[in-house]
Amino acid sequence: MSWHDWIRTVEIEPSLYGADFAQLGDQIEALMGSGCRIFHFDIGDGHFVEPITMGPIVLESIAPLIHRHGGVIDVHLMAEDPAKRFAAIAAAGGDSVTFHYEAVDDIAATAGAAREQELQVGIAFGPGTEPEDVAAVAADVDLVLCMSIEPGYSGQRFQEATFERVQRLSEALPKGIHIQVDGGLNESNVRQLYDNGATLLVAASAIFGHDDLALAYHRLVDALA
Repeated sequence: MSWHDWIRTVEIEPSLYGADFAQLGDQIEALMGSGCRIFHFDIGDGHFVEPITMGPIVLESIAPLIHRHGGVIDVHLMAEDPAKRFAAIAAAGGDSVTFHYEAVDDIAATAGAAREQELQVGIAFGPGTEPEDVAAVAADVDLVLCMSIEPGYSGQRFQEATFERVQRLSEALPKGIHIQVDGGLNESNVRQLYDNGATLLVAASAIFGHDDLALAYHRLVDALA
């Protein structure tokens, strides 16, 4: 199975970084019951980004639940030397891993290391990196993640320049590589991001900032219609 099988034209991905960890399993089940199939799982190492976030132990605890319901776990690895972490992510149940363009010297070798663990693979890049630079080295990956905030902390305001950056990325990427956007997404911006070429839209506060997660998820889905 691959991203081409997982994406149903466009996907809203709840970012588990924004979840209530005291209710994590219940929140995942509520979202899967509402039609969600892909979950974004952030790992921050405290070096490449300041926060130390979730890790393989949490991933291992939720992977059986998500996989049992036919779901997918999309790991966003905000870490230095990402390749040394791929085996642990795969063993814990991750289905895809995205590493940062700014964190590695050899994109192809790092992507190859992820493939060796039977992971799908993506490259992420921050607001200070040019989309065309990433597109030029993206031939070996399945997706490119255009960050619409500085990586690390949830709850930041969406950067309006992202619309143009996604469009530039879409024009520069080889055919068949998916575009993902993460950071500050909500009902007011997901449709334009989709129109500009993004098919994977990651949302944290726009979902987990509400009491009714299913309703919040469906509002984002409806905003794409």
